[in-house]
Amino acid sequence: MLRALALLTLLLAPLPALAQGPAPAATPAARAAEARRAELDRAFAALKDAPDAAGAALVEGRIRQLWAQSVTPSVALLLRRGVRNIEANQAEDALEDFDAAITLGPEVAEAWHLRAQAQARLGEAAAAARDLQEALRLEPRNWGALLTLAALQQEQGNGAGALRSLDAALAIHPKLPGGAARRQEWRRKVEGDAT
Repeated sequence: MLRALALLTLLLAPLPALAQGPAPAATPAARAAEARRAELDRAFAALKDAPDAAGAALVEGRIRQLWAQSVTPSVALLLRRGVRNIEANQAEDALEDFDAAITLGPEVAEAWHLRAQAQARLGEAAAAARDLQEALRLEPRNWGALLTLAALQQEQGNGAGALRSLDAALAIHPKLPGGAARRQEWRRKVEGDAT
């Protein structure tokens, strides 16, 4: 746990370039966005190098906070409502919430990812795949979108594609809970299908 706390402290330390200040023409919003991007880069590096699951969980939480900071309150409300609807098995209502969130915040990768989950629950695999593609275009390090893509590929009978997507998620988040066991199981299935 001490190593995890040291990792989080390192992650939250300011970068020297940011401490000197941005160019005078930068707006406060632009400076905040740049600082958030820099911290996200450090967080993803720390996630990859996390010494254990506890450290990875701390860093994962920080990444999720940084993603949430870039979302407007109205988009955040729609996303929370959509997640509640998915959890209540009301995928149609969730889809409406995520549609509205994407209309208000088309740059929010997690909105695309969540809408893909709703579409997958409604049996709309092609639409879900398109939304996952957009989520990963906006944030290629979104391991959750990669996991959703892997599950979708697995359901479609594309074991090799599912394994590649899972491997990509594990390359970003090596300490992903249950990830190594899932990879081993899926690899066994793919290799069994290949023989």
